[in-house]
Amino acid sequence: MGRLVLASQSPRRRELLGQMGLTDFDIIPARGEEIMDASLTPAELVEALAYAKAAEVAAQVEEDWVVVAADTVVVLEGRVLGKPTDEQQAYEMLSALSGHTHQVYTGLAVMSKGKCLQNHECTDVTFRPLTAAEIRGYLATGESMDKAGAYGIQGRGALLVQGIRGDYCNVVGLPICKLGQMLAEFGMKTL
Repeated sequence: MGRLVLASQSPRRRELLGQMGLTDFDIIPARGEEIMDASLTPAELVEALAYAKAAEVAAQVEEDWVVVAADTVVVLEGRVLGKPTDEQQAYEMLSALSGHTHQVYTGLAVMSKGKCLQNHECTDVTFRPLTAAEIRGYLATGESMDKAGAYGIQGRGALLVQGIRGDYCNVVGLPICKLGQMLAEFGMKTL
């Protein structure tokens, strides 16, 4: 088996790979445009986005290298929330999430030697009711702008979250339990 490649520049995903005991890997971020196909279910969407990233990066590396790609979205009452484009959109997302339960979907694609495994994880996240001042205070931290749903549970965004049901690492952006099982199918043992 060749080298491991993470098709993401996310520091959170790098840290989670390290938590799996994987510290020797390359980072080659996918640069392609993310196309949010409204005809797909959230699970299909994140798997398709992860696959597109993995395929783009796999085309740039040796065939026996193992490429890992992921994509995360937040879904509230059937509506997909990606990364906010500006602070106003981030405010609107956080206001909509306030006091409600939403789902975080992360799609995974692991690709090597023309073989690709795809899967996804879904976690329920419940926000406590938030005041307008609390939302503005969180926006002032700067955490919102590069995260699906405009929050990061691993940072100060944890103050917004009343509870979760499912995989915490999935909410951060990389469901490592599922990824470990997928990597094992490529001969990469994490335990």
